Amino acid sequence: MTLLEIQLIETLAIILFYVLAFFVTKTVINNALKSTQLQRTRRKIIIKVVHLFTSIAVVIVLAGVWGLEQNEIAVFASTILTALGIAFFAQWSLLSNITSSIILFFNHPLKLGDRIRILDNDYPFEGEITDLTYFFVYVKTKDEEIVSIPNSILLQKSVSIIANQDKE
Repeated sequence: MTLLEIQLIETLAIILFYVLAFFVTKTVINNALKSTQLQRTRRKIIIKVVHLFTSIAVVIVLAGVWGLEQNEIAVFASTILTALGIAFFAQWSLLSNITSSIILFFNHPLKLGDRIRILDNDYPFEGEITDLTYFFVYVKTKDEEIVSIPNSILLQKSVSIIANQDKE
């Protein structure tokens, strides 16, 4: 067998392992968290984060299979960590929205289905949260408009929860 054939077989094995791990982790996390008081939407976010870290690990392993040296992989990983560190300080960047989504997930009571009011002097509005993603919170207004609010902006504004889905 040539080196290329071995690398292709290893790559295929890693991808098959990743697909298997994707479904297994989703099932295990859902089953483990169903017994807790976490809402379904929070479980979905946890699964997304686990899959994100699994994907990063697979990319690093594939880089090793295809011949990147350890120091090149270390440079790549340190670059990613540096970018995440900058995200804590960058106000308008996409990375700050990812960081904000983590803060919103752990420290803010917003959930899917909640009716919220954004208390802003320039553009106040209210609506129902329809989706929470890594970058945006989507809110449906009374006029059936979908407004996307960057997570970093949502942390800066005062938010009032009008109707909580769990308490109705």
